[in-house]
Amino acid sequence: MPLKHILGADHVVVTVRDLDASARAWGLLGFTVSPRGTHSPHLGTGNYTIMFGEDYLELLGVLTETDQNKPTRDFLAKREGIERTAFTTDDAAGGAAELKARGLEPLGPVHFGRPVDLPGGGTGEAKFNVFRWPLDQNPGGMRIFACQHLTRETVWIPELQSHANGARRIARIEILSADPEAAAKKMAGLIDEPATKTPDGWRVPSGGKRADFLFYDAAGFAARYPAAVREGAAAEGAVAIVIATGDLAKAKAASAAIAHGEETVSVPAARANGVVISFIPN
Repeated sequence: MPLKHILGADHVVVTVRDLDASARAWGLLGFTVSPRGTHSPHLGTGNYTIMFGEDYLELLGVLTETDQNKPTRDFLAKREGIERTAFTTDDAAGGAAELKARGLEPLGPVHFGRPVDLPGGGTGEAKFNVFRWPLDQNPGGMRIFACQHLTRETVWIPELQSHANGARRIARIEILSADPEAAAKKMAGLIDEPATKTPDGWRVPSGGKRADFLFYDAAGFAARYPAAVREGAAAEGAVAIVIATGDLAKAKAASAAIAHGEETVSVPAARANGVVISFIPN
């Protein structure tokens, strides 16, 4: 039975050691970065978001050690970068129940929130219910979870959705694996989507019109990106985010990206907390 409550990729979590420094760095790449948020105390984390049309990027840092953020601290002990991807869910409790029916033990649902500075003045609150797949269910080394937005109006704020680099949406999340076929099929089984062999690796849609996942090996990574772009990237796990932009020339100018291939410009991983950021035409 297909998962009824998983609706495609919602956001990508880039975990960083210096939260404020990362916000400045991504701002210099032409992204409009939200004001800093602080999550509920039991999470012990803070964030900045980079909002697009239906999805977004999250820069996440640990502010206080808690049981909830131990997996993030374990990740940061090894590296910065893409720690996990969230899927949109319309019912976190229902989604968690679907995993249980498949013999998996989800973590959650967990409810939390964070205050939001509103553009017209004053403060609102962003509220969420989330659940996670078990920690050992991490295709290609990337953890996955699902997020139910209870207050979309305090997250998708129009003033935050316009970017100097023309960014509009996440087109693809790319994962480097020693066995991309196995990792892709693992992801496919966890979210009930097909894994398809393509000339550039194994692709798995996240659902609907949202971003795809692309799994490749070291040779595939090298074929997609020149060495100058790959510098600073991890040796395995999620390594790249492909962003669709409405103006490729604007993206190149705003981010000082490197042009390569056909209609592609990319920011080296060393400039973005270990993440290759690649821009393609929308």
